[in-house]
Amino acid sequence: MRLEFTQEQLMIRDMVRDFVQTELKPVISNLESKEEFPAVITSKMGELGLLGMTAPEKYGGSGLDSISYALAIEEIAKVSASVAITVSVTNSVCVYPIYRFGTEEQKERYLRPLASGKMIGGFALTEPGAGSDAANVRCRAEKQGEQYILNGTKAWVTNAIVGEIFVVLASMDPSRREAISAFIVERNFKGFSFGKVEDKMGLRCSKTADIVLEDCKVPAENLLGKEGDGLRIALHSLDGSRISVGAQAVGIAQAALDEANFYARQREAFGRPIAELQAIQFMLADMATRIEAARLLVMHASMLREANVQSFTKEASMAKLFASETACHVASMALQIHGAYGYSKEYSVERYFRDARVTTIYEGTSEIQRLIIARRLLA
Repeated sequence: MRLEFTQEQLMIRDMVRDFVQTELKPVISNLESKEEFPAVITSKMGELGLLGMTAPEKYGGSGLDSISYALAIEEIAKVSASVAITVSVTNSVCVYPIYRFGTEEQKERYLRPLASGKMIGGFALTEPGAGSDAANVRCRAEKQGEQYILNGTKAWVTNAIVGEIFVVLASMDPSRREAISAFIVERNFKGFSFGKVEDKMGLRCSKTADIVLEDCKVPAENLLGKEGDGLRIALHSLDGSRISVGAQAVGIAQAALDEANFYARQREAFGRPIAELQAIQFMLADMATRIEAARLLVMHASMLREANVQSFTKEASMAKLFASETACHVASMALQIHGAYGYSKEYSVERYFRDARVTTIYEGTSEIQRLIIARRLLA
């Protein structure tokens, strides 16, 4: 199967590629070493419309199709998985659910600053006891007059610290999964604070931390959808987000292959470039084949989403599962080809190796993706 993209999709891909190669690549190693959030870069991305790809122009977004969105995330991830996940989370699980399920007033209020990059968005579902088991949310929401009072702690929130707007899942009755609701929560709401900042293996310039809600007052008009819609909103949004993580994983894998290919041509052993050794050639061939298969799965899921099919859950999980495990394998092989140098922070493959690992964990672990796929097959 050969992927055929429209001229517009290719133009968007090339625009993003040029931007990240020119603006991001020269500074990313320094940002990663200092664990510094690339605020200037994300602001410029907002100006290019990359933080509003999932919102229509009516609300300040760029209204890109799902295929263009996946292409853009892949190109960003080739240079920085950290920046790619910042863009992905803002788009997939903050901008999109507000656009898809929000009221007209919510769309007008929140989508424009998010899409322009003036504000960064996040999504708060995971808790110390609720991650893979999304229905086990213990964060409480209680209706009091014209506001909801939220109490609880959210863990592993991407874009915490730097984010301004978060879609937060809370339950009005922890004994019933049907009682989970979604809320649009601003960081300046009374009772909202950030907790422990995670010291992560990879994604060093992406901020991840707890959100602590202590009698956090959320206006009633910030309920997203209806009471009890929270789990449905979360799972629907995660379907799209898994495709985006799949695209991120493909980008990491492609960057690792490119570095390994270049290194193998330059590095000599036994009097010739190691690229001439069959062992290295077989490794490169397997890496390239897996990446192409992963890319096809990601694009297939993107096409189904763009076609508005009733459900693309299975295909999104397949894409995320295979692409993330491919990224881990390819990054490992790229490091192996580099030998001892691959273990040094002087070479980018060391970062790709660390960054790839989390793609099999967030937005649903590989084990959860296999459960989802199996249930769809056996339904």
